Amino acid sequence: MRAAELLKMRDQFDRQMRRDAQPDTPDARVERAGGVVRQIVPGTGGNAVLWSGLDEGTADAAIAEQVAFFTELAARGEIPDAGFEWKLYDYDRPADLGDRLRAAGFVAEPAETLLIGRTSDLARMPVEPPEGVTVRVVRDEEGVDLMMEAHRRAFGTDLPRIRQLMLNLLAQEPDTIEAVVAMAGDTPVSSARMEMRPGTSFAGLWGGGTDPRWRGRGIYRLLVAHRARVAAERGIPYLQVDATQDSRPILERLGFEVLGVTVPWLWEG
Repeated sequence: MRAAELLKMRDQFDRQMRRDAQPDTPDARVERAGGVVRQIVPGTGGNAVLWSGLDEGTADAAIAEQVAFFTELAARGEIPDAGFEWKLYDYDRPADLGDRLRAAGFVAEPAETLLIGRTSDLARMPVEPPEGVTVRVVRDEEGVDLMMEAHRRAFGTDLPRIRQLMLNLLAQEPDTIEAVVAMAGDTPVSSARMEMRPGTSFAGLWGGGTDPRWRGRGIYRLLVAHRARVAAERGIPYLQVDATQDSRPILERLGFEVLGVTVPWLWEG
């Protein structure tokens, strides 16, 4: 894509997915508070500042206001704790917003690259599963537990918040999610999901971690292609990924392009 087209797409992404964001879950709410847009999620976590329109004169006060806001919600028992994420993009203003968050006590997570791909191109990728591997679409709790097992095999950790998120979406908003597990026989070796918001031009790709014994065989690409086909059927023109250092080169080879870099800044309460 040309630079002008990428900038136009970035503006569209910011407007639809950040400034005018829809809640991640049925019980969440998104609200505008001065120069920030924030999400509040009772119970499962996921509280965050999604977008900000600040400058040198307003940034420090806005940071303090959000800390106070989530601290008060936690004190009232509306959320489990005061922790939240400030989702910062490298084109956000002021330019030193990350430094200001650090000075206020936030801790930076590893940077991720915001990548965008055309659904129509990705849906046409020629891809076949490795021998012995099938793709299972997740529709119920059994499938969610297979996803969690695949994640444990890939990373050795559990994802209780994501498990609950998946169960909530499958039960209450099944049309907003497409989740899949790559199965080697009866063993889950990789899993991924795609989140879709009605009326938006972007579907978000998440997950894709693969059991180390099955890496390098095209499973990650297989799961991207599956989700791209679903998005194409739904008429969603773009796929969006917050890519780790490991997944970025794979996605760029598939045709994804860089819109920016994002750093999750965490307030741990």
